[in-house]
Amino acid sequence: MRPNPQSAGRAHARAPRPAQIALLWVLLLCGCAQQSWVRVREVPDNPLAGPLQLLSPSGPKPTERTMLLVRRYGLEDDLDECDTELLPKLRDIARDEPSPEKLYAMAEISYLAGKRAEPISRRKALEYHGLAVVNAYRYLFDDRFGLYRNPYDPEFRGACDLYNEALEGALRVFQKQGKLVPGTTQTIRTGDQTVEMTIVIRGQSWRAEDIAKFQFVSDYEVRGLRNDYHNYGLGVPLIAVCQHHENESPEERFYPPGMSVPVTAFLRVMPGGDPARGHHVVHLELYDPLNTSETSVNGRRVPLESDLTTPLAYALNQPELQNLDSSTVGLLNPAKTAKLQGLYMLEPYQPGKIPVLMIHGLWSSPITWMEMFNDLRGTPEIRDRYQFWFYLYPTGQPFWYSAAQLRRDLAEARQVIDPYHRHREIDQMVLVGHSMGGLLARLQTVDSGNEFWRIVSDQPFEGIKASHEAKTRLAGTFFFRPTLSVRRVVTIGTPFRGSEFANPTTRWLSNQIIKIPTMLVNGRQKLYQDNPGYFRPDNLLDVNTSIDSLAPDSPILPVMLGAPAAPWVRYHNVAGRAAELGWWQKITGDGDGVVSYDSARFDQAVSEVVVDAEHSSLHRHPLTILEVQRVLLEHLVEIDTSQHPPSKLERLPWTATTAPTTPPPGYSSSVLPPGRPQRLPPTAVQ
Repeated sequence: MRPNPQSAGRAHARAPRPAQIALLWVLLLCGCAQQSWVRVREVPDNPLAGPLQLLSPSGPKPTERTMLLVRRYGLEDDLDECDTELLPKLRDIARDEPSPEKLYAMAEISYLAGKRAEPISRRKALEYHGLAVVNAYRYLFDDRFGLYRNPYDPEFRGACDLYNEALEGALRVFQKQGKLVPGTTQTIRTGDQTVEMTIVIRGQSWRAEDIAKFQFVSDYEVRGLRNDYHNYGLGVPLIAVCQHHENESPEERFYPPGMSVPVTAFLRVMPGGDPARGHHVVHLELYDPLNTSETSVNGRRVPLESDLTTPLAYALNQPELQNLDSSTVGLLNPAKTAKLQGLYMLEPYQPGKIPVLMIHGLWSSPITWMEMFNDLRGTPEIRDRYQFWFYLYPTGQPFWYSAAQLRRDLAEARQVIDPYHRHREIDQMVLVGHSMGGLLARLQTVDSGNEFWRIVSDQPFEGIKASHEAKTRLAGTFFFRPTLSVRRVVTIGTPFRGSEFANPTTRWLSNQIIKIPTMLVNGRQKLYQDNPGYFRPDNLLDVNTSIDSLAPDSPILPVMLGAPAAPWVRYHNVAGRAAELGWWQKITGDGDGVVSYDSARFDQAVSEVVVDAEHSSLHRHPLTILEVQRVLLEHLVEIDTSQHPPSKLERLPWTATTAPTTPPPGYSSSVLPPGRPQRLPPTAVQ
């Protein structure tokens, strides 16, 4: 516990050695480096590059299967003039003797003609890519060939690749022409063919005006994430870059600038038109792979090709989103990150999905969760039922102030996105906290009673002389009820009993370099002046920084551990025990290098996993991610088998703004109360 300012000189008369200060400054400077998440490929990724020799110096060539058909009909001499000679002849042969292999050959040769035309004529490229898409589509879905298609034949997957790559080639032409716009209808005239194409949104959580532009997944290579989640099927994976606009829906206030979402484009040949006269009607359907993994054609299930990782990496590479990686600024100057603080959604809000709120730790930001986020979202059962939110807060301030702000922000978010409590999945929320973030999560689930206030003063709270605003801030920090929507908490490397990292050296240095918000300092001085003798010596109000707040002798830690938890909440814990710490382990003890194992233990947890990892990488370790995955799947099983499903839960007649000393009516472990949180007052750190 940090002494008050009057005794600071005596407590820290022994200043740290220059070598220790230099080491900490190096660590701080390293925290400023930004990561590169994607890079642009020299050549777009294309599964047909090998089979069709697209990058060969001698030029693209048909596959041997197509050449076999060409030789059978004596058309080898027409290969050099495939657009004017070979394709018309193949079309006549296919009309008289229809078969899947002829459609495949026409799709392949049309695609090659389109690739040759790309640097010369957009119109020709669009024409031949369109022919390739139509012929591949007929190969895959024409009912006449249902008995002859063999899904085990490599040609079948080749037809899927031809459909996807030819469609991408056509979409690139549309993009260059500025016509890749949802909600519009384009008339495409190529040769003697006319195609009416309408771009439609299917089952999306976004609207046409939400999208600023599209990028192609195949143009980018992921670098900053360990695993790339790509699902195979039909369609073109795209990156939809979002934009803020007028008349936004309420939840869009939680979308960060630069957010990008995955999209799959699928071209469907529609009934209607007059194909015999060259008039076709098609729909370019845009699907959200976070909600839809397949579509249907002629009653057949069709998996959609999708990529979930590249759009995420692309978004993280944008300057707007990199601004959220304010880990060093949030530590050194908490006031500077105040405008960024709050809840963030990196994907559109989904009313029917359970929120998983991820809370970062000291000297960190939401970006630290991207490895886990990517892996969890890659699990279909989790992707289908959960949505992921992130909390950003200034980590330089004492953690109980941040916990009060989180309570306020959760209540405010509920009021914004679901004021009438119709989205009951919110009431099954899961919190995942790393390091100090685990303490914030814990403080969302306990009843303060009067115990937290007693650490500050042995006088009744009502007797304080202060403005209404100041009293409201104090009440929001030291008197609170469990957040009613939280059902489960996962803590990772959390210092429940403090950390030896918060030693005299680091505490002295933190008080030299962390800039305490002026309003906090002035407000504290005003309270002391107006209430002489009211507060305990060296109380929590004297704690300036998060480093001080995490000291093993901090009096709030045992009170927090002993506080009564909400009976509807289950805890799960992950602790680190790094085997390769070397000499550092002699300083920090048995643990992850920052938090000892004894401190990371949590007796109220229904499960605990010990992982061989250091503190900074513990939440990114595969075993930790697998444990969080297990907890989320277990949560789903309990919800689905519960006798009290979310739609039938009762509400409690109290709110998080009150500070009662006894449980309110209806406070019972037999009821899982979702409640209706009210907007909380500002907290004491403003």
